[in-house]
Amino acid sequence: MNSKFWDYVLLTLVIVGAVNWGLIGFFQFDLVAFLFGSMSWLSRIIYALVGIAGLYLISVYGRIRSVG
Repeated sequence: MNSKFWDYVLLTLVIVGAVNWGLIGFFQFDLVAFLFGSMSWLSRIIYALVGIAGLYLISVYGRIRSVG
């Protein structure tokens, strides 16, 4: 699989995380906890994947600079 595929997958995860944080901030509603249980093993995996995706997407800054 190419890097562009992973960029889209990880960007989608970061968007899910951002929407979840928006829901928490505006409505005190944690969508991940609602769907998968409060700090269940599955919700912890989702939180971890969103965090890893965010760290990976830091590399986008370097790629944007090299393209422009």
